[in-house]
Amino acid sequence: MNWLQDLLTNPDSIAHIVALYSFVIAVGVLLGKIKIFGISLGVTFVLFVGILAGHFGFTGNQSILSFLQDFGLILFVFCIGLQVGPSFFSSFKKGGIRLNMLAVGIVALNIAVAIIIYYALQGRVEIPMMVGILCGAVTNTPGLGAANEALQQLGYQGPEIAMGYACAYPLGVMGIILSLILIRYICRVNLDKEADDIQKEEEANPHLKPYNIALKVENAALSGKKLSQVQSFLARDFVCSRILQDGHVHIPNADTVLRLGDEMNIVCAENDSEAIQAFIGSKVDDVDWDNQSKQDKPMISRRILVTQPAINGKTLGELHFSSMYGVNVTRVNRSGMDLFAARQLILQVGDRVMVVGPQDAIERVADLLGNQLKRLDHPNIVTIFVGILCGILFGSLPIAFPGIPTPVKLGLAGGPLIVSILIGRFGHKVKLVTYTTMSANLMLREVGLVLFLASVGIKAGGNFVQTVVEGDGLLYVGIGFLITIIPLLIIGMVARWRHKVNYFTLMGLIAGSNTDPPALAYANQISGNDAPAVGYSTVYPLAMFLRILTAQLLILFMAG
Repeated sequence: MNWLQDLLTNPDSIAHIVALYSFVIAVGVLLGKIKIFGISLGVTFVLFVGILAGHFGFTGNQSILSFLQDFGLILFVFCIGLQVGPSFFSSFKKGGIRLNMLAVGIVALNIAVAIIIYYALQGRVEIPMMVGILCGAVTNTPGLGAANEALQQLGYQGPEIAMGYACAYPLGVMGIILSLILIRYICRVNLDKEADDIQKEEEANPHLKPYNIALKVENAALSGKKLSQVQSFLARDFVCSRILQDGHVHIPNADTVLRLGDEMNIVCAENDSEAIQAFIGSKVDDVDWDNQSKQDKPMISRRILVTQPAINGKTLGELHFSSMYGVNVTRVNRSGMDLFAARQLILQVGDRVMVVGPQDAIERVADLLGNQLKRLDHPNIVTIFVGILCGILFGSLPIAFPGIPTPVKLGLAGGPLIVSILIGRFGHKVKLVTYTTMSANLMLREVGLVLFLASVGIKAGGNFVQTVVEGDGLLYVGIGFLITIIPLLIIGMVARWRHKVNYFTLMGLIAGSNTDPPALAYANQISGNDAPAVGYSTVYPLAMFLRILTAQLLILFMAG
């Protein structure tokens, strides 16, 4: 039985380490699916199983644990950056500025409460442990990773801050949902009225989604004018996918001359439709565009998948579909959302382009765009590891600040995060294909996350009982609860009473500012509409970025 003893107890054995990680991760994920009052802790339970394993002496080689911890963290934050990168900068547009400023307020108040409690306790809880409690209270695991990495830069030899994180996390999840309930009653929210307000707002402010309309040319001023001239007069973007002239249907181009009585099939942004109709003429409802007896050439409409890397980053206007191929693009589907095919719209690998035209022309366009689903099944490994390399280089750059004896570095969390956000948004400009399927991105993220959590838990487990259970564990829980709930109640009331933010949007804002999926799931269950998801996605990129960066900066500025 020596082989079994060696497998269970030899910390230098690769088999021991692999078996230990497999056990911790598998049991942690399974236990994380258990719901209490409809709430589960998810993969974060891997941390608690890791602590339990470490407590009973199942440890591995410390250098291997550290490597897997750091590699898991890099993989996790990099994939997060790739996901949020495309929406990171656009989230600041229009109403997104207000929501993001409220989210910044929540982040700032979380830090302020933690610092106030630190000084109120006169240093009883050291700054590193207070940052661990802060990360657990706001349910942000990447922040814990960034703080750990910063402590390594400083040569920290104290207790594992994951202990504070583990104490604060469960009540942090509950506290976020409790704050949503308290805000609802404190502000006397009427859910039916909030739902009606959301519906009225959507009707009054339609998004730039595609809208199809058939119009008859009745404006005498347009007779004899080219289609390109009409678009110039209107100063609004639209696509005429088909036109009926003299009883024949054909695909128009920029030089097509309009005549009174022509019937046009137009695709435009929904909020431009009334202006275009008023300028061109009245609606017609009985045109059979697919009647082949009226078509000069048989025409079809088809969705074509963009899989050709050379197309990545090009605008629709650059590709000259109408003049060179005799087809019109009416809309582009990206990540399940239809976008109006404006000339300035930038195509990305993974887009599905709706094209109208003759069969042979569409086949040529399909060859141009790729249209090979198998290409998307293979992740772009080059982009991922080039990005990680650049992120590590960027994170290793020393940045000098007055008053700090050692230069500050963004480290293994901050560097890859910033670079991945930039690659996700601007990668096409340097010919990097950033497309990965959602399942591939989630797989890499989850693998990175569970490796990080298992490593932290196993390393912290040896001293967990002595430090937490016999020490200040209950104090950590109480501190975490205060850090969680005080900022949310303050900003929640400010958002409702001063900024008049819809309650459903506010629920998404609070969940997103804490990067907390259980809170979003609760909000979706209560609302029955998309408002929480919109609020969550609007503030999530900036909140995640700030959570990671501020955790690291708190360590470097206050513990250095």
